[in-house]
Amino acid sequence: MPSKSTVTETYLKYRAKLMRAVGSIVGKDDIEDIVQEAFIKSYEAELKQEIRYERTYMLKTARNLALNHVSKAANKHSHPIDDMDILPHELVGYSLEKNVESKERFIHFCRATDTLSAEVKRVFLLKKVYDMRQKEIAELLGLSESTVEKHVAKGLLQCSKYLAALNEVDVKSGAVSATQGVNRS
Repeated sequence: MPSKSTVTETYLKYRAKLMRAVGSIVGKDDIEDIVQEAFIKSYEAELKQEIRYERTYMLKTARNLALNHVSKAANKHSHPIDDMDILPHELVGYSLEKNVESKERFIHFCRATDTLSAEVKRVFLLKKVYDMRQKEIAELLGLSESTVEKHVAKGLLQCSKYLAALNEVDVKSGAVSATQGVNRS
C-alpha cells in the first residue's frame, strides 16, 4: 500500500481551487469545513474503490456538499413545527440487528480514536462528534485553523488505517463483522 494516497496528493495540489469553487456557493465561514469534508469523503471512497479522475471527483464532491449545505440551511427555516412529531421510517422499523451493528461500529470508532494522541483526539472528536467548525475549535483550544485542519486530517487517516486493519483481520480470520451485515456467532 502506498504511503500517500492519490486523493491526498490531489487534495494538497488543488486545495485552493476547491476552496474557490466552494466559496462561490457558500459563505466564507463554511468553506473550510466543506472542503475538509470533501477530502474525507473522497479519501473514504478511495479506500473502497479506484478513483480514476481524483481532481474531478473531489471537485464534484465539494460542489455537491456545498449545494447540500445551502439546501439544508434553506430548509431549516422553512419547516413548520407541526412536522416535528412525524418519526422517520428508519426509527419506526429499527431492529435489534441494526442496534447491535450500530453499537459495534461505535465501539470500533472509540477504539480507533484511542490510538490518537491526546491533542489530535480532542480536535478530531470536536470536529467529528460535536460537529464544530474548524474556526470554533481553533478559538476554543487556542490553536491555528491550519493546526486544527492538520489534526483532523491526521485523526481521519489514523482512524481509517485502524478500521481498515481491523476489517482486514476479520476477513483473514474468516469472520464477518456485524458492520458488514452478518452477525457473529
